Amino acid sequence: MAMENQDNILHQRTDCILYHAHLAGTDEYGAGWIGGNAPAFFDDRSDLIHQGNSRYRFYLSFIHPFRPGNMISIFIPDSYEDYLENNMYPDCSIQVIEHPAAIESIHTTFAHPHLIKHTISRGKQSKDEESNDQPFLIKVGGHPRLIQQEDYYAAKLKKNSFSFLFQIDEEGYPDTLLHEEGSYPFGFGALYIYAKIKVLEIEHPVAGFWQFS
Repeated sequence: MAMENQDNILHQRTDCILYHAHLAGTDEYGAGWIGGNAPAFFDDRSDLIHQGNSRYRFYLSFIHPFRPGNMISIFIPDSYEDYLENNMYPDCSIQVIEHPAAIESIHTTFAHPHLIKHTISRGKQSKDEESNDQPFLIKVGGHPRLIQQEDYYAAKLKKNSFSFLFQIDEEGYPDTLLHEEGSYPFGFGALYIYAKIKVLEIEHPVAGFWQFS
């Protein structure tokens, strides 16, 4: 994407990029995937994911919208209570890792038992205001569509110069994404990712917080 579009989406916030999920195989040239196995990059790098005694599950991975040679992968603790209690920066236990782009691993080490692999579509630009009235899996840029309008969620992020980068919204899950016995990882909620956004660089993506209704 051209630099002027990046500047518009991340700084002026009048536009955003929307992504959706489809059954794996229906969009061969998608932007990533949700569910399934983690990228092969992590096959011998489990030390990047584990924290203490917590076990992590792969959630999704998609091509960095402004650095196409990289991906952003997200891992969530196996224990729901873990990330329920640690749901806000700087103590959010959800792992957000930027890494070189990679194919899906053949190993099921980090596979989430409740998620059926789906392809993430290529992003399409949209007006930010219009995105408020439509479902999406991922929204990059614009303003976050919050479930709970409470300033304290982002207070420490803003204090440390982090800005909204993208969100993942479970309202945008297709009906085929969850196994019948599975539950929504975020309680039919949304996860908000922040980063340090400069004119020519986006650094340190982190899990800012997550909310549910």
